Amino acid sequence: MSKKRISLPIIAQVLIAMMMGILIGWFMPAWFIRVFVTFNEFFGQFIGFLVPLIILALVTAAIANTEQNAGRMLTVTLAIVFTSTILSGLFTFGVGDLVLPHLIQPDEQIMLEPQHGGQFASYFYIQLPPAMDVMTALVLALMLGLGIRSSSAVGLKKGISELQDVVMLSIEKALIPLLPIYIFGIFLHMSAAGEVFGLIANFLIVLLMVVAIQALWVLLLYLTAGIMSGRNPFKMIWKMLPAFVFAFATSSSAATIPITLKGARKLDVREESSNFVIPMCANLHIPGLTIHVVLCAMALMLFVGQPAELATLIAFVLMLSVTCVATPGIPGGSVAVLPVLATVLNFSPQMQAICLSLCIAADAPITAANVLCDGAVCVMVDKLSFRDKKEQN
Repeated sequence: MSKKRISLPIIAQVLIAMMMGILIGWFMPAWFIRVFVTFNEFFGQFIGFLVPLIILALVTAAIANTEQNAGRMLTVTLAIVFTSTILSGLFTFGVGDLVLPHLIQPDEQIMLEPQHGGQFASYFYIQLPPAMDVMTALVLALMLGLGIRSSSAVGLKKGISELQDVVMLSIEKALIPLLPIYIFGIFLHMSAAGEVFGLIANFLIVLLMVVAIQALWVLLLYLTAGIMSGRNPFKMIWKMLPAFVFAFATSSSAATIPITLKGARKLDVREESSNFVIPMCANLHIPGLTIHVVLCAMALMLFVGQPAELATLIAFVLMLSVTCVATPGIPGGSVAVLPVLATVLNFSPQMQAICLSLCIAADAPITAANVLCDGAVCVMVDKLSFRDKKEQN
């Protein structure tokens, strides 16, 4: 009999990598730390190389594959989804701006910038520039996706589909298996440099705040849906709880679609609405992720003494809502936040890796919040899309 291969979920691998890095960093010699610093230097550039291709392939495919005859329902769904995602980020900024300065104490000694010298310097540096920058990839994806959808370019659509398959293969076979080593190296370096414990103490509080804001946002969406539809928002949340639990257990919005559909149909929406909205929201609606990334980024900026200004955070939320299109259903899709952190907030690779680690470690509550919000969106879309039509008996 062949032995079954046991594979830990990516969340478990990342949590183990973080803990091992923190513990081992205390006593390992400098040469050992430098091995992982060297690996991280190259792997960080590999992520930067791959992310524009992820955006190009997935965003183009997401737009090109939307139904031609969706009409009003497509417009209403996209409007609600992006409004919810953007407002969730701005709401989080408002809460964070009021609360975080009282909780986060800046640490002027922390070194989260790249170190090209000193005790833990990389052994060597290899340049791996991306084929295009993030904005180029995003604009090209929008142009190609809309063009394919309008002109029915079958050959180009097939090419994008094949590019998507290649990119997904790179994610599954290279990015995801090596990601825990990358995160291990980041926390190993921080632990060896004596920078990790103040960071952890601060971010435990931040993660509790994230859960509280996610719960508030879920409640706000269902209150809005309840006002629009005349239904009890708390009863609607109760009916969607199985999807919430399943999403928490699997950390996959795509795998949860059948359960989410079942819950949405209990909300007295038309089957046409639930069949269209739920799969689309599984790929587009990311308020849980937006809340998490915005608050963690703000906390990290305060921790290192970087100002968190409203104009910068608005640009960050707008870029995040578009860049992360079609990534919620992908294991490790959180890497799409990295170029936004780098280009808009000017985060160093170390700061990006900390935010990414926190995203992956909290993938279960993030996914569960995203999925729970989808039920409210489905009710709103159903009400707005069919408001001029008579109720069917």
